[in-house]
Amino acid sequence: MASPVFNAQRLLCRICPGLRGVCGLHTTSSCASKDHYKVLVVGGGSGGITMSARMKRKVGARNVAVIEPSENHYYQPLWTLVGAGAKAVSTSRRSTASLIPSGVKWIKSQVQEFNPDKNCLRTDDGKEISYEYLIVALGLKLHYEKIKGLPEGFNYPKIGSNYSVETVDKTWKALQDFKEGNAIFTFPNTPVKCGGAPQKIMYLADSYFRKTGKRSKANIMYNTSLPVLFGIKKYADSLWNIVKTRDLNVNLRHNLIEVRPDKQEAVFEKLDNPGETVVFEYEMLHVTPPMGPHEVLKKSTLVDEAGWLDIDKDMLQHKKYPNVFGIGDCTNLPTAKTAAAVAAQSSVLDRTISRVMKNEKPDKRYDGYTSCPLVTSYNTVILAEFDYNGQPLETFPIDQSKERMSMFYMKADVMPHLYWHGLLKGFWGGPAPYRKIMHLGMK
Repeated sequence: MASPVFNAQRLLCRICPGLRGVCGLHTTSSCASKDHYKVLVVGGGSGGITMSARMKRKVGARNVAVIEPSENHYYQPLWTLVGAGAKAVSTSRRSTASLIPSGVKWIKSQVQEFNPDKNCLRTDDGKEISYEYLIVALGLKLHYEKIKGLPEGFNYPKIGSNYSVETVDKTWKALQDFKEGNAIFTFPNTPVKCGGAPQKIMYLADSYFRKTGKRSKANIMYNTSLPVLFGIKKYADSLWNIVKTRDLNVNLRHNLIEVRPDKQEAVFEKLDNPGETVVFEYEMLHVTPPMGPHEVLKKSTLVDEAGWLDIDKDMLQHKKYPNVFGIGDCTNLPTAKTAAAVAAQSSVLDRTISRVMKNEKPDKRYDGYTSCPLVTSYNTVILAEFDYNGQPLETFPIDQSKERMSMFYMKADVMPHLYWHGLLKGFWGGPAPYRKIMHLGMK
């Protein structure tokens, strides 16, 4: 049953229809549900855990619930280093139970259906749950199956992917087993999370081959569906210099469509010449899979034409349902999908929800801030930070387009600590925490 405050707000919205976008409640009949929460969070990834911690402080733990089926939570940015043998996958893992804020209800299920017109949803065990405010933090889905020959191809050697906990160690094994030939790294023709990761592992492979005396026998190729190496020119210029200096081969507008693991062949379509394909033999293949929104979201009324959660890019509030909000990879925000973006979004979303709960107009804007620590070797990183307009939005008083040891140690050691003990506790919002490591010195 809905709370008295909930019913009072509904009445206010009916009396004054002009206030509906401010009061934040979608005024239709609610579903008959015994389970009701003031704030319901869907997804227990970076955005979901972060916002559940923030909402606990705002409305009290017993008024917040998180729907998440997974037993384990992973700090996925670390998988770039796991795939290169620099970290163990176990260091990226925590149990979900240990991360759900104390007192917050963990509903260990999957959402089967959203019903925002009635302020409720249904889980895969048939339970209906109602809410006053909904935060959607579902992340995105990997689609290896959209590449012919996968995912079954991962049962063969020589193939890995840093995007899944099940395949990241296969990348490291393929690196170690490399003898002579093509080492190919791919970028799909879809939006992806951590858009720099597909080429980070290429630079690490180059470093590993040099360290082990195999570089002269390796032809390293980066086949990307994009028309550019990186979307922000300042950093792309630096990356092109690295590519040329290290004799790396970049093939733009090449999209992986098939893997023939028994023959060690990868088939790419040339996107600028429809219907034309090219086949490369490989000694090592790193696959970045196509990605997209979850099916349960795509079939709901919450999404845009492409299937992403349709929210205001400044306030992070849903465009149709004012008591629905979004954060992270599941949204249609026109910025890179990264954990750093979630950090910046979380503080804005916190403020937006606070204002909506008070029947006030949201006043804090998200500028699209995101960050990508571009790992270029086992001890250097280019720290890319930028906004919606593709303009650098940098933290440090240095040229961040240069490779730096200090930025690598921030990526490898400092940021995981800030993630577990800052972001997921709801204490980190935006780029400010980067300033905490300035005392390391910019070497």
